[in-house]
Amino acid sequence: MQPIALPDRAIVTVSGQEAQEFLQALITTDLDLLDDGEAKPGALLTPQGKILFDFMVTRDGTSIRLETGADQAEALLKRLTMYKLRAPITLSLTAPAAVTIHFEDTSGAYRDARFAKADRVVYRAYGATGETAGTDEYERLRIASGIAVSGPDYALQDAFPHDVLMDKNGALSFKKGCYVGQEVVSRMQHRGTARRRVVIVAADTALPDTGTALTAKGRTIGALGSVIGSSGLAIVRIDKAGEAMASGEPILAGEIPVTLVLPGWTGLDFPANADEASA
Repeated sequence: MQPIALPDRAIVTVSGQEAQEFLQALITTDLDLLDDGEAKPGALLTPQGKILFDFMVTRDGTSIRLETGADQAEALLKRLTMYKLRAPITLSLTAPAAVTIHFEDTSGAYRDARFAKADRVVYRAYGATGETAGTDEYERLRIASGIAVSGPDYALQDAFPHDVLMDKNGALSFKKGCYVGQEVVSRMQHRGTARRRVVIVAADTALPDTGTALTAKGRTIGALGSVIGSSGLAIVRIDKAGEAMASGEPILAGEIPVTLVLPGWTGLDFPANADEASA
């Protein structure tokens, strides 16, 4: 398959001997577990535990690269600068940045750990490349794999990491110690209170637009995110979706009946009743 150039990407690079130590105390990703040829998801959270910025994390020699959306890159740089104080590190921004998706191992590319969880082979490469294709095939694969991204699937500062499966895809550490928002997400993990989750949505006809409410028994249980044709993603209350499925009630996207599937790689199931949801 031909490489695919992603639009509207930017890179914040953290350089210096203490780059890893600096980021390890701030972001959700455990950098001690980041391999040289791997791209891992991560986030910088609010103190209340919601996603303030999201990114893909890779090593670039002794530096650490945070690949993010161009619309949030300058704010991310500003926030990291605020935390920098006198730390012996250097922060730099590349915007726009050339980011290319490959579907086979390519020299200098990084395997995307999110797709690896779903048993898919996807690599991210940085820098100029040759001829590329449009993004539709990548978006179809992302939807089929149950991988949500900020913007179409959730709004920054509005979602918890558990909502977008960061507890399942390697973005969220519960062992490395303190980082911004860590107490909140750890409490959600240990209490098992996460109810909103990413699901894969399918219909027999074209789905309505991103943002369309998903309803069951006349009540909203979520909203459509990314959509291509009859497939899409949504973040829904899986307890409410499970109740509807167990009782045979239809789930609708607008007026269109849909089916919901939790990504298989997560190991999650729809609870069928309140007791199961709180287990």
